[in-house]
Amino acid sequence: MFAHRRVSLKLKMFGGAMAVVLFVSAVIALLARWILVTSLNRELEQRGVAIGQSLSERASGFILDKDRANLVSLVFDAAQLGERRILVSYIFIEDAEGRILANTFIRPFPGQLTHVNPLPDGAESSIKLVDFEDKQAIDIAVPVREGIYTLGAVHVGLSKSHIDSLVGTLRTTFLGFIAAVTVVMFLIVLRLSNAVAGPIARLTRAADAVSRGSLEEPAALLGLRDTAPRDCPAYADTDLPCWHFDQSRTEAVGANPQNVPTCRECRFYRKAGGGDEVAQLAESFGNMIWSIRLYRRRLRESEEKYRSLFDSNPDPVFVVEAANGRILDANSQAEDVYGYARKELLGRAVGDLEPGAGEVGVAAYLGDRDAPDRVLFPKLRHVRKNGAPLYVNLHACRIAYRGRDAVIVSATDVTELVEKDAQLIQASKMKTLGEMSAGIAHELNQPLNAIKLGSDYLRLVTEGGKLPPADNLAAVTAQISEQVDRAAAIIAHLRDFGRKSQPQLGNVDLNDPIRGVFAIIGHDLSLQDIAVRLDLGTLSPIKAHANRLEQVFFNLVVNARDALLAAACPDNAAKGRAIAIATRMEQGRVTASVADNGCGIPENVRHKIFEPFFTTKQAGQGMGLGLAITYGIVKDYGGDILVDDAPGGGCVFRLTFPAARDGAPQGA
Repeated sequence: MFAHRRVSLKLKMFGGAMAVVLFVSAVIALLARWILVTSLNRELEQRGVAIGQSLSERASGFILDKDRANLVSLVFDAAQLGERRILVSYIFIEDAEGRILANTFIRPFPGQLTHVNPLPDGAESSIKLVDFEDKQAIDIAVPVREGIYTLGAVHVGLSKSHIDSLVGTLRTTFLGFIAAVTVVMFLIVLRLSNAVAGPIARLTRAADAVSRGSLEEPAALLGLRDTAPRDCPAYADTDLPCWHFDQSRTEAVGANPQNVPTCRECRFYRKAGGGDEVAQLAESFGNMIWSIRLYRRRLRESEEKYRSLFDSNPDPVFVVEAANGRILDANSQAEDVYGYARKELLGRAVGDLEPGAGEVGVAAYLGDRDAPDRVLFPKLRHVRKNGAPLYVNLHACRIAYRGRDAVIVSATDVTELVEKDAQLIQASKMKTLGEMSAGIAHELNQPLNAIKLGSDYLRLVTEGGKLPPADNLAAVTAQISEQVDRAAAIIAHLRDFGRKSQPQLGNVDLNDPIRGVFAIIGHDLSLQDIAVRLDLGTLSPIKAHANRLEQVFFNLVVNARDALLAAACPDNAAKGRAIAIATRMEQGRVTASVADNGCGIPENVRHKIFEPFFTTKQAGQGMGLGLAITYGIVKDYGGDILVDDAPGGGCVFRLTFPAARDGAPQGA
């Protein structure tokens, strides 16, 4: 079977066709020989019978008259007539007793012929092959009758050698004809096999060349020219591969059915070259090569464009394998920013660049099957080769890279921006603390006054030469200690608030920074006759900095306070100033609302209130940075902030944050 499969198509076609021709020729030759030879022998035998019968009719009288001279003359005349001298070897006549009456032998009659072919009773003839004088003859015996009596028999001996010579001549002629037909068929089959197998062999060599990546060699083998269409009948745009090679093109243009018959007029469908099936196959193969060449050119252009964008990108760009998080490629800017040589980056785990990233970062993104195809991680902390931190806005997008699932990562260095934001937030904190100095001073004065009263009591008792009662002494010292702890807690809270936030995110209960805000400014709000209503629910923690969230709520509460005390809203005092803060879990997200019952924010300026340096306050009462800083902090934690009208008048700020995945709900 294997050897049969390795035989070429040309040899199979040629060999098969010739085998059929030879078999048919052989069958025809055998049948023809049998038919012709049998017919020839039968014809000669009938001719011999006719000669014998003719002699028999004429010889009966001579036998009755015992005229042997005429009998002899009769047999010689019959034997020498025309071509009989070649065909007839002998003729003899015998009487009923088998005595020879006349013969054509000029020498003594051969004894072998006597009684060699007797006639059966009643037979009209008898044919038998006989040997005589080292020769062979077909002896044909015909009876000589006169009425009902049999007078003798006539024997006509046909030359066997002459008959064989005639058969041989006939066989040679016929075999020559069969051989000539076979040679003609051989030439025809050879030409047909070359006509069919030749183009297929060229197509096979062309296909092998295509599989080796060569597209010029097939073009030369098939005699192809640059057949790129210049006039697309359907789309006119030949910059992209023809749509019938790329069905997505049809989808891109809306699958207009009117285009289909138009495109079917294209020569790629019409088979402009015509010809048989093999020629059409070669034309289709040429079209395929044209399409591959076009795709390859487009692919090369796309790769060059990608490489140009990749290398010239001002930001570090990495290609990371999705399966193992290893870096497959990196541009030169990545070397400059991270301090690694390119060969050090290739194969390195991307997690080495973002230690402690936790739920954010490329490593976490690769491990999240539900993550979207594109994602942005703002202000992500990375480290350089020397351990120095940097902050990046990181864009990640899933791609296919050299047959593998990968993620292309673009990291924009925003370290300077983050540091400036931190400085701005810190300055905003200091400004808030300055504005809240009166309330803070009052918060500290309360424990200081209590300590002062207790210490004065003890001093007056001791100056009178007495000792304070034991119960009073214990109560006073306990109160002093409690007030000292309270003052220390206030100072510690102020110190924490004024401290810069750590880079690492932590799990924060949103209720804690809200309580911290009112620990500092709660008394100040009460002095200004502003009621505060807290409705804090049970929340899941969020990934954030408690210090910065406290700044967020400071800004919102201070803005609410300023709105309630604004001179442009004189009815606030009459209806009772109030600030309401509520927290809830809604659809898996942590929400908080800060509402006041002031005059609200005009609709036409709401879209500007989060812009830096935009303020509705009078000159000298604000710089317009508080809400901009608040907006930036909320966005850094993946949250959102919106402003709306409050149900009872005024406005409400609604904040939402994603819950931390590793956090559990916290008590109120």
